[in-house]
Amino acid sequence: MRPAIKPNPNIENFVKTLKLEKVNSIHIAELGIHPVIKEKILGRKVTTLRDDIEFWYLAGYDYIKLQPKIQFDPGKVFIQDHNMDNLQDNNINRNWAEEKRGVITSWEELEKYQLPEKKDIDYSSFEEVKKYLPEGMGVIGQYGDIFTMVWRLMGFEQFCFALYDNPELIEELFEKIGNLVLSMFEYFAQSDVVDVMWYSDDIAYATGLLISPQSLKTYFFPWLKKIGDLAKLYNKPLIYHTDGKLFEVMEDIINSGVNALHPIEPKAMDIVRVKEKYGNKLCLIGNIDVDLLSRSNPDKIRKNVRENMEKVWDNGGYIVGSGNSIPDYVKLENYIALIEEAKNYRLE
Repeated sequence: MRPAIKPNPNIENFVKTLKLEKVNSIHIAELGIHPVIKEKILGRKVTTLRDDIEFWYLAGYDYIKLQPKIQFDPGKVFIQDHNMDNLQDNNINRNWAEEKRGVITSWEELEKYQLPEKKDIDYSSFEEVKKYLPEGMGVIGQYGDIFTMVWRLMGFEQFCFALYDNPELIEELFEKIGNLVLSMFEYFAQSDVVDVMWYSDDIAYATGLLISPQSLKTYFFPWLKKIGDLAKLYNKPLIYHTDGKLFEVMEDIINSGVNALHPIEPKAMDIVRVKEKYGNKLCLIGNIDVDLLSRSNPDKIRKNVRENMEKVWDNGGYIVGSGNSIPDYVKLENYIALIEEAKNYRLE
């Protein structure tokens, strides 16, 4: 079952939209799409890079999103994989992050823990992708979770204690993980095949920030700014993904060099308010509620897409998508309705 659209990828207009340049085309974007959903649209399993490209093309996207491959020990720490594109097992486990004690709560534990190194990062999919891309289609290079990996390695409770009791340990973990992830964005920035950079790292939930704004300014935002500086230096737009209510740190996000904010979680922030306050500085992406996509019907999805277009699309500045990602439990007909309504929306 495929969307009733005619694929016409235009990565140049997608990039212009992210940069708040005026366009006469509507674009869609997702951070992650579950392989079960891809399989239903493609009619077969996604087992190769060419299969994945074909899915993104047939579903109406202007890009394929790629991550470098790097191995963290899943037996030691659960790292959320935003890149659901590479997951082929339909029986994917959902895990709780460690909230009390993680694997690194002292200098001794840090010395014993073997983090991957820059030399362990595999960029082979980036080297292969160009020969398979349809005309007009581009590449997004994506990775993230500097903040998330630090607190998950420590356990959230121990991380919060360490903010006061052992800030030097937190700073060292940010340095190690930050430099590793930053090296990926150095690759994206310098790569001829990458058109857009996407950093993902949740710093908030529906009602507020995970930690204080000041702690985020101390430990997290300097790394986001380093990525933003790279994006600016190489003239590539930067998308930032974080769930939750962000008003306390919106200026920090903007000052870090972010061009577009995803996913404007509807239960956390009113997209009209965000557009009114920050629409001249940020392209907005997403906002179609995942719960609505999972339990509602196509008519309501189409109505939601139309309302967003009428309220926040102003010759650009808004890209249609879910309020987080497309998990396996989203109704296929609702996801297709989102795509069709966006791609077939008639511009005045």
